[in-house]
Amino acid sequence: MAGYTIVNMNELEDSAARRDGVEARFGRKHLNSEHLGVSVFRYEPGHRNTLGHRHREQEEAYLVTAGSGRIKLGDDIIDLKPWDLVRIAPSTVRALEAGPDGLEVVAIGSDRPEGGDGETVEDWWTD
Repeated sequence: MAGYTIVNMNELEDSAARRDGVEARFGRKHLNSEHLGVSVFRYEPGHRNTLGHRHREQEEAYLVTAGSGRIKLGDDIIDLKPWDLVRIAPSTVRALEAGPDGLEVVAIGSDRPEGGDGETVEDWWTD
């Protein structure tokens, strides 16, 4: 077996195909990696995730690759622009909102327990 894996993220299934305004492609299982996951999220202009999430153990980093927007981290709301990189501790609740040109984010996650450790927070960013 080769010591590397190549995946074209745009060729992976859009796991959010049933959610208006969001595209989500998850690469973790396709990479065959023991230690990291990589996902791409694309948000249509003005779309806000009202659903927040956090983790029990997994640290994440979000890299803005296109567009602009905001991220809510706990009680803080922070503006984002291309090439901003945000590290997020596992217990910090987070959600994204796209700006007028949309938002594209690459999310990188560390090791996670078997079956995942994500926890959603309903109606978290509604103001």
